[in-house]
Amino acid sequence: MTPGGGETALRLGIAPSTEADREPDPPAAWVYMLRCADGSLYSGWTSDLRRRLRAHNGGAHGARYTRAHGGGTLAYARRMENKSAAMRREAELKRMPKAEKEALAARWQADSAATIRAARPEDAPAIRALYGWYVRHSTATFQYGCPTEEEVRAEIERVWQSAPYLVAAGGDGRLQGYACAHPWHTREAYAWNVELTVYCAPDSVGQGVGRRLYTALLQVLKAQGYCNAIALVAHPNPASEAFHKALGFARIGREPRTGYKFGRWLDLDYWMLPLRPGDGAPDPVRLDPPGGVLEQALRQVNCGG
Repeated sequence: MTPGGGETALRLGIAPSTEADREPDPPAAWVYMLRCADGSLYSGWTSDLRRRLRAHNGGAHGARYTRAHGGGTLAYARRMENKSAAMRREAELKRMPKAEKEALAARWQADSAATIRAARPEDAPAIRALYGWYVRHSTATFQYGCPTEEEVRAEIERVWQSAPYLVAAGGDGRLQGYACAHPWHTREAYAWNVELTVYCAPDSVGQGVGRRLYTALLQVLKAQGYCNAIALVAHPNPASEAFHKALGFARIGREPRTGYKFGRWLDLDYWMLPLRPGDGAPDPVRLDPPGGVLEQALRQVNCGG
């Protein structure tokens, strides 16, 4: 009933996301080569590239070959459409002459070597496409619908008003990931806190892209005078949890049963990294990075110095 006594249509909020809303995505299947400590190449396939790389370098269930040859670093990786395709490609790699393997590794290195740089408005289409994959396939974001290209473009410009927005671009020009920071809350007392965002392309996992993006981002945020960096991580998400823990973040709390997506309730974890510890009054945050700080941070993650 309306206040005046007449009937009106029932007003409802958003409909819950169901499992049927998740777009189909075949289980991950990777074929890869490792460059062992003695220079040799090892070929294999896996459903979890990050975990398999850890196993080859001292973890449990590593291959006998890589244990005997000193572990290895990623020399080539390709996400295949399914397990059968990955196994066929692994067999092809094992039959390849050494020269062909080396040429393949060189091409992959040139294409996949990511350069971290400042995001520009013209990056909006690629950022939208990358983020859209997580909207449609993952609970890493609680968003149901993908933003428009215009909204992403406006968001890039808005972020730069107070914090960096960084992208990782491969040698082939493909976007491999992005990271940025937003105000934690709008109340004035929160002004020294930032919320972080990082997403990597599904076929760039295990290649250190997220770590390099975060490293540069955190360096600049600290120089600006921000005191705490906070990341919100949907639970369960063991890969993201391990990532933040390895970078020094600590889980400081959990909101149980706080998000509903793809037909189930999800928890939300809070991870925090103090950038400027201490109880004294902070200086005002510099909304523009101090001169040369951004350039130095990018140079360090791109060139190692």
